[in-house]
Amino acid sequence: MPTLQWIGKEAVVGYADKVPFRVLDKKYTFGDDDANGRDAACHVPTHTTNKIIHGDNLEALKALLPEYEGRIKCIYIDPPYNTGKENWVYNDNVNSPRIRKWLGQVVGKEAEDLSRHDKWLCMMYPRLKLLQKLLSNDGAIFISIDDNEQANLKLICDEIFGANNFEGCIHWRRRHNQPNDKTKLLGLVAEFILVYAKDSKKLKECGVGKIKLSGDFKNPDNDIKGSWISNPWKAAKGRGGCKYSITTPTGKVLTETWYGTSETFSQYLNEGRVHWTKSGDGIPRIKIYKFEAEEQGQCATNWWTSDFAGCNQNADAELKEIFNEITEQKSFDTPKPSSLIEIIIGLSSNKDSIILDSFAGSGTTAHAVLNLNKADGGNRKFILVEMEDYAESITAERVKRVIDGYGDTEGTGGEFDFYELGEPVFDEDKNLNENIGEEKIREYIWFSEVGAQAAHLKNADEPSEIQDRYCLGKYNNCGYWFYYKKETETTLDDDFLKTMTVECEQYVIYADKCILPKDFMNEKNIVFKKIPRDIKKL
Repeated sequence: MPTLQWIGKEAVVGYADKVPFRVLDKKYTFGDDDANGRDAACHVPTHTTNKIIHGDNLEALKALLPEYEGRIKCIYIDPPYNTGKENWVYNDNVNSPRIRKWLGQVVGKEAEDLSRHDKWLCMMYPRLKLLQKLLSNDGAIFISIDDNEQANLKLICDEIFGANNFEGCIHWRRRHNQPNDKTKLLGLVAEFILVYAKDSKKLKECGVGKIKLSGDFKNPDNDIKGSWISNPWKAAKGRGGCKYSITTPTGKVLTETWYGTSETFSQYLNEGRVHWTKSGDGIPRIKIYKFEAEEQGQCATNWWTSDFAGCNQNADAELKEIFNEITEQKSFDTPKPSSLIEIIIGLSSNKDSIILDSFAGSGTTAHAVLNLNKADGGNRKFILVEMEDYAESITAERVKRVIDGYGDTEGTGGEFDFYELGEPVFDEDKNLNENIGEEKIREYIWFSEVGAQAAHLKNADEPSEIQDRYCLGKYNNCGYWFYYKKETETTLDDDFLKTMTVECEQYVIYADKCILPKDFMNEKNIVFKKIPRDIKKL
């Protein structure tokens, strides 16, 4: 398999493993659970909540690993397209001061000679590595991109996710009209969405990957095949097609450029799939049945019609309706409509999935999740990460307005926790950072021992259910203890064993030192782990 080489690659390929683990510092809860105090008495989260995180998305993704590794069903990201342009809010340019500083720290002096494409690849590679770890085995990632980096992105995704897990490239119509830039032969009206599975086989086995067409399916003519929507048969201007004549039920002859051949149209006509206007002499449309949309098992890669997935203009209008104070200048250069993200989420997940967007921008992904939950009663959860300063004023603010309602749009309800990136779990000497607090340390060790997925299974007893001061929890009949006291050395001895109230088949106990005989520990299935030496570095 061909791989892509660029200046600085050697420095960033393994960098994701070196990113320090930082805790998430919750600032507030907004929405339904404002006053519940849900985190007050537990050592680890009792249920997944919606999260909006302000901070570098590389460090934020690493901070999510202990709780979410292998649990994210759908990832959508809209990273910088690397156009080199500076915009009002969103810096679509990897030459930004933050990226330059990071490249200087990670790549070294080579960064001074990096081209714009090299810098973009250095920025993206470690982030994609962490996203791959967070993705569930039956999950999928969708990445928006344009011509500037599409070819490079495809090659590094083949390397990280595996070429055999490439599901396809969606062609999405980003705008109705031709761009103002007339310097090129071709007008750029399309973007791409690259789609990769964590494991293509498992993605198919889990029952997703089916068409989820938006639209109001109805059956006004009592069609025996059930509810349907229709797509125009006339080809869009400039999109090719076949020119021939069609005779309407009233006898009117229409000579146009049609979407498909006359043979295909005749087949649809014989199958009763042609839908005419009430007058009977209008442009024909072709029926698409709901059962096909839900059961066909594949989704076309051409998302061209605006009534299907929307476009940038729809997204602009959506943002201006939410933020009516934005009037004179566009807030984002390539915004995505919530309808587009709703289709992506519906295509690759279910009602209880976790959806992640680590280039959150204006918060469209959260908007889409909340819309879907309201529509079908789902319990999807979103995680947004935004590194820019507008994470609070735009990203979180949009979600607040969607929850509460805006303009004539009724609120979706819901809630989220807002976080800042906190201090690292380990200090520069690789010792525990006691400044983050004991509960954060306990939470980290619990997830590092049993794994993010196992920690949330029903047979994992949570610490709040165990009346034992130092017990982290119990999973698969193995108990975990963290015998830790700030500024005091702890010893695993007979006196400590007498304080343990949870019976297990095996015991894993963290302490500063152990004086129990090895034969006794083997007999009682006790595993001693020294603090901090044996704490796993994820």
